[in-house]
Amino acid sequence: MNFTLRVWRQKDASDPGRMVDHRADGIIPDMSFLEMLDVVNQKLIEKGEEPIAFDHDCREGICGCCGAVVNGTAHGPLPATTLCQLYMRHFRDGDVITIEPWRAKAFPVLRDLCVDRGALDRIMYAGGYITVRTGSAAEANAIPIPKPIADRAMDAAACIGCGACVAACPNASPMLFLSAKVSQYALLPQGQPERELRVKKMVAVAEASGFGACSVHAECEGVCPKNIKLTFISKLNRELIRAHLKS
Repeated sequence: MNFTLRVWRQKDASDPGRMVDHRADGIIPDMSFLEMLDVVNQKLIEKGEEPIAFDHDCREGICGCCGAVVNGTAHGPLPATTLCQLYMRHFRDGDVITIEPWRAKAFPVLRDLCVDRGALDRIMYAGGYITVRTGSAAEANAIPIPKPIADRAMDAAACIGCGACVAACPNASPMLFLSAKVSQYALLPQGQPERELRVKKMVAVAEASGFGACSVHAECEGVCPKNIKLTFISKLNRELIRAHLKS
C-alpha cells in the first residue's frame, strides 16, 4: 500500500510550523499507524532528513502516550481505538492522510506531533489520590461495594489520560478526562476523605491551565478510546455542587 502523508512539521515551540507532504510506500496492511510512521522515519533518516517526532510508549492501547489528529479525527477514524492500535488496512491504497498534533492552548506543541500534556498531570496532582493509610494490602472483600457501583468506578478508571477529548472538543475542554478521574474516587468508600476538596482543587487547576469549558458537543465521547461516557460529566457537576454546598 502507498500513501501520501500530509504531516504537521514544527521544529520547536517557537517555530510557526507548516504542513509537509511525505511518501509512505510499500506499507503492509497489517502495520499499525505508528509502525507506518516508523517506516517513513527510517527512509527520512536514510536520506539525511529529520524524522517525524511523535509520542508513543506501550503501543498496546494502554498507556495513553500516543495521539494525533488523523484526517480531522483524534486517534483516527475507528471508534474506541488508540492511534497505536489503528491499522493501515482501514485506509485505502493511495489515500492522502492528514496528520496533526492535538490542538489546544493547554497542549503547546513541542515538536511535530508531540505536545506538552503536562496540564493533565497537574490536574491529577491536584487531587487524584487518597491519603488513607491502609498498611498492607487489604482483603478484597473487607469493604463490600455493590457491583453496579464497582462497575461504574471501573468504567471511570478506564480513562488513560491521552487527551483526545481535549483535542476533539471545540472548546478544548478536559471535562471528560476530569470527570472520569473525579468519579473513580468519588464512587468508592476509599475516596470519601478528600471527596469535596478533591473536586474543587482539580477543577481549579483545570481552569487555571487554559482549558475551555464544556458545552456538551459530545465530540469527546465520540473519540474516547476507552468509551468514557458523558454521564460522568454530570457526575462531576453534581460533585462540584455538593462540595460547594458542604463548604
